[in-house]
Amino acid sequence: MKFYFLLIAAFLSTPSFASDVSIEMLNKDANGNKMVFSQEVVKVDVGDTVTWLPSSKGHNVEMISSPNKMKFKSKNGREAKITFDTPGIYYYLCTPHKGMGMIGLVVVGNDMSNIDDVKKAKAYGKSKKKLKKLLASLE
Repeated sequence: MKFYFLLIAAFLSTPSFASDVSIEMLNKDANGNKMVFSQEVVKVDVGDTVTWLPSSKGHNVEMISSPNKMKFKSKNGREAKITFDTPGIYYYLCTPHKGMGMIGLVVVGNDMSNIDDVKKAKAYGKSKKKLKKLLASLE
């Protein structure tokens, strides 16, 4: 009887990982940083979905570099949702605020094989320094 109780307790205490991650597009975060995504680096598994939620009409998501050459650009002020089926690093930005450093990365399947392509991708203004910092956090 104790064995079954321990087995059930172990099962219930095992962390589960969500297959849907939400990222807010913020004018300002809790630390006072302006024009940011609530999570700048997100790691997900193949088949997981990321949803970007705008806090105002002025934000969107545009994919800049990806392992599968994904073409994606959401409309300003609209929720954006992508299910990631190809492993690798996805670099995206908010088109209106790219020069202010509003960028992020999604790492799918812990695959970093396209990191050199992301390093060569176009970055604007403050995004240049921030992209280097985010990529360095992965290495």
